[in-house]
Amino acid sequence: KSGVVWIKGPRGELSKNFKHAKLEMSLVGKKILIKKWMSNRKAAAVCRTVQSRIMNMITGLKLGYQYKMRLVYNHFPIQASLEDGGTRVEIRNFVGQKMTKICKLPEGVTCTRSTDVKDELVFEGNDVEAVSLATSQVHQLALVRNKDIRKFLDGIYTSAKGTVEAAED
Repeated sequence: KSGVVWIKGPRGELSKNFKHAKLEMSLVGKKILIKKWMSNRKAAAVCRTVQSRIMNMITGLKLGYQYKMRLVYNHFPIQASLEDGGTRVEIRNFVGQKMTKICKLPEGVTCTRSTDVKDELVFEGNDVEAVSLATSQVHQLALVRNKDIRKFLDGIYTSAKGTVEAAED
């Protein structure tokens, strides 16, 4: 009735507000039933969107989400430092710039350095939307401006997306 979905799992708990969708959601056994009455095609498509977001919440709480990003540079080595226990990323020496670029990560997302691959950052969290938002914000910090982007390929790019733990079929 409230439109807010709370899910608890082995990795923590998540909540999302779906009040804007005007859906009827109910829990029948272990299944979530989503209904929309008297709707057109676009409004009915919201049911599948809400279902996908709830499934992403369940996957995140069971396995966790992990995105990997690579630091790509040609001449000036990009220096990424992790501050505040991996909740803030600072980028230095991007294309020789003296300015430090800072990105505060969303709540629930942590960043670490990869132990086996050089110049790789690993973002982990339970909420896929928060993890992907964090990686896109870090990517946008290191964009080459006023140059031909076909020639200047320096930046921080997402190289892999997946779960922290391997999925069991």
